[in-house]
Amino acid sequence: MKNKTGTIMIICGTMLILSALFLCWYNIKENRRAYEDSQKVLVELKQLIPVVEEKDEKEEIMAEIPAVNPADDLFAPYEEKEEEAPVIPEPIELDGTYYCGYITLPTLGLELPVVDGWSYAALRNAPCRYSGSAAENDIIIAAHNYNDHFGHIGDLDSGDEMIFTDTDGISHHYEVDFTQYVDGYDVDAMYRGESNDWDITLFTCTLSGQSRVTVRGLRVENEEN
Repeated sequence: MKNKTGTIMIICGTMLILSALFLCWYNIKENRRAYEDSQKVLVELKQLIPVVEEKDEKEEIMAEIPAVNPADDLFAPYEEKEEEAPVIPEPIELDGTYYCGYITLPTLGLELPVVDGWSYAALRNAPCRYSGSAAENDIIIAAHNYNDHFGHIGDLDSGDEMIFTDTDGISHHYEVDFTQYVDGYDVDAMYRGESNDWDITLFTCTLSGQSRVTVRGLRVENEEN
């Protein structure tokens, strides 16, 4: 009886080890596939996004503003002007998937396309825009915890640079403000965070899937401007 029990335990242990090895192999394979697929998309996406020199763009905008005599305002009736809604660039379609731009994380050596909108199928291939937009200073980007996607965003430190380039070629520059862990089922916390004072959020699930590694960032002026 003891020998039979021991044999069963050995068989069960061997099956568990084999299952763990298979899972490890599968995760490595999926990570490599997702990275290679996203890099192919990134190359095509960059070819379709116009290259914009931010200095030139600002100078062109300023040149289009008509000259106004400040003294004229002294005699003009006060009129409250409504703020114009920010212009959100149109997504670019590639092989049936729409992309809103790409994210660059210099500290991690990563540059990845960002799908416009999200689904579990899309997350297998690239980070996705979970909600918001860079133009409205509330963009949230989600990705799987693959090593070559968002698996190491928890290693980002305060002050690290993050850049989101939209489909109009405008680069939005941010610095990491803080990192937090959000309960995987607390949707409101993902939008709210410790405060509403953030302009970009990156998040991915932990290995257990019970919580989300969440990086909050603040917009900064590009030093080249």
